[in-house]
Amino acid sequence: MPALDRRLETAIGLATEAGAMAMRLRPRAGGAQAVLKGVQDWVTEADGAVERFLSERLLAAYPEDGFQGEEEGVGRTGTLRWVVDPIDGTANYMRGANRFCVSLGLMEDRTPIAGVIVAPALGETFAARLGGGATLNGAVLHAADTMEMNRATVEIGWSSRRPDSDFIALCGRVKGAGAVLRMGGSGALGLADVAAGRQDCYAEMHINLWDVAAALVILAEAGAVVNDFTAGEGIARGNSILACAPGIAEAMRALF
Repeated sequence: MPALDRRLETAIGLATEAGAMAMRLRPRAGGAQAVLKGVQDWVTEADGAVERFLSERLLAAYPEDGFQGEEEGVGRTGTLRWVVDPIDGTANYMRGANRFCVSLGLMEDRTPIAGVIVAPALGETFAARLGGGATLNGAVLHAADTMEMNRATVEIGWSSRRPDSDFIALCGRVKGAGAVLRMGGSGALGLADVAAGRQDCYAEMHINLWDVAAALVILAEAGAVVNDFTAGEGIARGNSILACAPGIAEAMRALF
């Protein structure tokens, strides 16, 4: 798939540049150097700058492709569409923590076909294309071989779109099954960690397309089991996400 390989190579280069831009624009650590869009939903100057950079560079490279960003929405339409979260983990980013990333996914209609996640402060680049495997800094990724919940590490993301009671209840069910819970503040990196075998599941009751577009193909190519995020109105309005190591997928579906 030469055309897709070229797009993936372009995406890796641009996401790397975008990550470097985010580092240059990073706010001073130790305070909320950002604006609230909603409940614990932060945006910084860098979010807009990184998104504009990626939109302009992708337009120049592939003028026929569509583009959708978290901050500006759908800017261009096309059979192939780039979906960008300019800084996922903004709350971490603005306070000086390192767990944030640039997420750049490519969709063909409703199908994720390529994705790049660059975590510049961690020095990590996750990448995949459909049928081409998934990598972290060039090394092949595989989901974990964990088979039992009492040996599992599970990250559960919080969403303001679902009642807090639902989130707390889910945490209770997963912990009751014996798993260790984690919450890292970046959905894209939480999903990437499942692909890398660093944790066994990422679950969130509602998440948006730009948070998962890059990760979906990385997960699939690493052998993780993922629910159908694109079902129903998932593309337009977001959906739940459940990404698991194969050995605990059935148990997590029952808990979720």
